[in-house]
Amino acid sequence: MENNAITIEVSINAPITKVWKYWTEPEHIKNWAFAADTWHAPQAANDLRVSGKFSTTMAAKDGSVSFDFWGIYTDVIENKLIAYEMGDGRKAKISFSEQEGKTHIVETFDPENENPLEMQRDGWQAILNNFKAHAER
Repeated sequence: MENNAITIEVSINAPITKVWKYWTEPEHIKNWAFAADTWHAPQAANDLRVSGKFSTTMAAKDGSVSFDFWGIYTDVIENKLIAYEMGDGRKAKISFSEQEGKTHIVETFDPENENPLEMQRDGWQAILNNFKAHAER
């Protein structure tokens, strides 16, 4: 991870086994992997193992723009940790911990160089907040 890595976090009112399932299964990923209501994730694939690849298509609902967010897993410890390298070489790490029936997620990622750090933090946090809403439904 770079020195200017960004960290975001959330606590979810759900047990870690449910949170892990919702984070890693493509049919759930499609329900939360976008930052705004005007976007969606029409496709997701996930080979959750070291050297496995994941890919999520994030697209504007009006069809004006879309992109694939993808990477290769570098570490996977069920219900505890996911680390990966994104397609552009940046790294990310997500840790999961449970206490009293709630799951805490801490996500740290290397920022890209095109957008302001605050914008990147806000966008990734919005996706994490979407995940929280999906997992708590």
